[in-house]
Amino acid sequence: MKRSSGVRLCATAAVGALSLALVTGCSDEGSKGAGGTDGKPAARALGTAELKKLIVAGGEVPGYKVGAVPATRAKPITTDSAECRPLARVLSGLPPAEAAAQTDRLATQDLKKDPTDDATSLDDMADGKFEDAIKKSMDLDVTTVNLSSYDGDGAAKALASVSAAVRACAGGFDGKQSGTGMKFTKVAESKAAAAGDESVAFEAISKMDGDSAPVYGEVVRHGNTLASYYTVNIGAMMAKKAYSVSPEVVKAQSAKLK
Repeated sequence: MKRSSGVRLCATAAVGALSLALVTGCSDEGSKGAGGTDGKPAARALGTAELKKLIVAGGEVPGYKVGAVPATRAKPITTDSAECRPLARVLSGLPPAEAAAQTDRLATQDLKKDPTDDATSLDDMADGKFEDAIKKSMDLDVTTVNLSSYDGDGAAKALASVSAAVRACAGGFDGKQSGTGMKFTKVAESKAAAAGDESVAFEAISKMDGDSAPVYGEVVRHGNTLASYYTVNIGAMMAKKAYSVSPEVVKAQSAKLK
C-alpha cells in the first residue's frame, strides 16, 4: 500500500522534529558579574539550584504532564550561520546564548481521549479512518521549557539576538543535527504571549523528506532570567492544523517568575 504524505510526515517528524523537543543542555553555575557603571552592583545571575525552584513542575500546568527532559536526547542543531545560531539553539531546547546557569523541563499536553477507543472492529478503522485516528492521537503539544540566567545585561542582549535573527534569517537557514542535514525554509515573527519584561516569538518552517512543517519558539525575559520555549505538535503538522507555543505553559511559567 502506498503511504500518504501525512504518514511520511508522521515518520519523518517523529524522528526529526519531535526529537528536537527532547533536545537540551545543562551548564553549571557560572561566575558572578562585576559592578555596574552607575556605581550600583550589576545584576547577578541566579544559580542552577535557584532556577530549579523557579521552573514549572508537575501539577503546575493545567492539562499538561511536566517532567524531566529524557536523558536519551538528541544532539543540538548546529548552523554555520552566526546570525541564525540563536534560533537553532532555541529550536534545540537551549537558551539563545550561553548562560551562567540553566535548567529545563518537558511539558506534554494530556491526551483527553484515545480516538481509537470507539472502534469496535478493524472495519471501523478502514478507509482512512485509521490514519485520521493516528493524527488525532498525536495532536498534542510537546513543549520544552528552558530557564537561563545571565549577569548584567546578558539576558537583554540574548533576547535581542533572537529578534535580530528572526529578521536576518527570514529566508531560512541550513543546519545539522547529529550529522544529518536540516533545512528551515522560512522564519517569521509570530504573536508572543503578553508576559515578562519583553518577548519574541517565531515560526520556523522545517523541510523534511519533501514535506514542510512548522515548529515554534518563544523567548521571554524576566529581569536577567530568560524563559525559552520550543513547541512541536506532530498531529497538527500531519493535519496541516495551526498551533503555537503552548500558552498554558507560558502562563504557568511566567507566574512563577513574577
